[in-house]
Amino acid sequence: MAISSAGIGSGLDVAKIVEQMVTAEKIPLKKLESKAEGIQTQISTYGEIKSLTSKLGDIVSKLTRDSAWNGVNISSSNSTISGSMTGIAAPGTYNIRVTKLAQAQTTVIGGAGAAALAKDETMGASGKLTLKKGVGANEVVKALDISSSDTLTKIAAKVNEAGMGIQASVVTDVDGKERLMLRSKDSGTGNSFTVGIDLADPADPADSTLKKLEQTNSQLAQNAEVELNGVTVESNSNTFANTIPGMSFSVSEITTNPATMTVKTDTEAIKKSLQEFVDAYNELNDLLSKSTKYTEETKTAGVLQGDSATVSLQNTLRMLTQGISGSTGALTRLSDIGIQMREGGGLTVDSTKLDKGLANVDDLKALFANKANSMGQGGGIAVNFKAVTDKLLAFDGTLNSKTDSLERTLKSNGAEQDKVNKRATTLEERLYKQYSALDGKMSSLNALNSYVSQMVTTWNKSSS
Repeated sequence: MAISSAGIGSGLDVAKIVEQMVTAEKIPLKKLESKAEGIQTQISTYGEIKSLTSKLGDIVSKLTRDSAWNGVNISSSNSTISGSMTGIAAPGTYNIRVTKLAQAQTTVIGGAGAAALAKDETMGASGKLTLKKGVGANEVVKALDISSSDTLTKIAAKVNEAGMGIQASVVTDVDGKERLMLRSKDSGTGNSFTVGIDLADPADPADSTLKKLEQTNSQLAQNAEVELNGVTVESNSNTFANTIPGMSFSVSEITTNPATMTVKTDTEAIKKSLQEFVDAYNELNDLLSKSTKYTEETKTAGVLQGDSATVSLQNTLRMLTQGISGSTGALTRLSDIGIQMREGGGLTVDSTKLDKGLANVDDLKALFANKANSMGQGGGIAVNFKAVTDKLLAFDGTLNSKTDSLERTLKSNGAEQDKVNKRATTLEERLYKQYSALDGKMSSLNALNSYVSQMVTTWNKSSS
């Protein structure tokens, strides 16, 4: 609140006096602002801790699932035979010899030679074209009406619109004659079909184009066939999806000699997952150490130095790495596979020892993924870590509760700052009012003094 006339009457530097007194009133503000900055840094640090805890939780959650341990690599000695995972495949070796490839049925209508049709030639008589597709209970029959004015192009359109899984097209030979080609969309004997042509009226001319149409099978439907470890198996396509549990394999050429397909446990993927666990743990541990550490050389404390919740969190995580898992196998501790604690609480990996552990994936899986009992005890390393990270990240867990507490403290600090600013503003307004009133009094007195002086001067002159 600036009053430009303050001090005119009194001759005092009112603005400077008020400024100094308001500044003194605001002295507590600096301390509050510094404290607020520290609280905000703590909130930010807890945000990082929460993010890294979530990252660690995702990784250990992955290690509790079967899919983390049951991955395989599939290789083949022949590039024309390839395999892929569809589920959980057991390691093994398979000898595969391809004796037949799957093919779709192709049927040509229109005969050959003199019986072939001229371009856009009409049928000359009405009737039905009957399609039968499938075998047994899967057989589907549709009769398509043919008019005397229909051409092969119109008949092809009717076949395609029938939705039988049969593709129809008109092909033209070197003599310009047309034929109707029908082809099953899918390969295999289960997708074979037949075509029947009947005149609507037997009295129609016997030499009508429709009657003269001939059916020629240029390629019969056929299943793919392989010898798998001496056993003959078939598939309606060149992919064998249900022959070996957890995987499928595809063939593209007939082979004379058997190819060897090998299914091995993907130990590299497991090793990568374990390294991700170690890296995520170390990243979180390093942040916790940095936040709680006191550096003697610089005489500076970490942003969370002395914070009991943070110290407790770090101790809990370290204990999990040293504890015995619920495994009943040969491996019971992380140190059994070369994962050990280094100075500062971080983890290191002995690759040679880990490779030995990877030789027995079942024991390694038990070390990390054994289920806990009904009391939450006896779980594997990953299971125990997941239980702790889930609890920490819960809505009412330690990390959210601590962050909420800091947010409340920051809000309270802001309220205290508002109070200081309000007191300073009130003081400034009061002081200016007081000095304005003083100026008014001083101005009156100065005016009276001037009047009296003038009167005295006048009286003196009159006396003289």
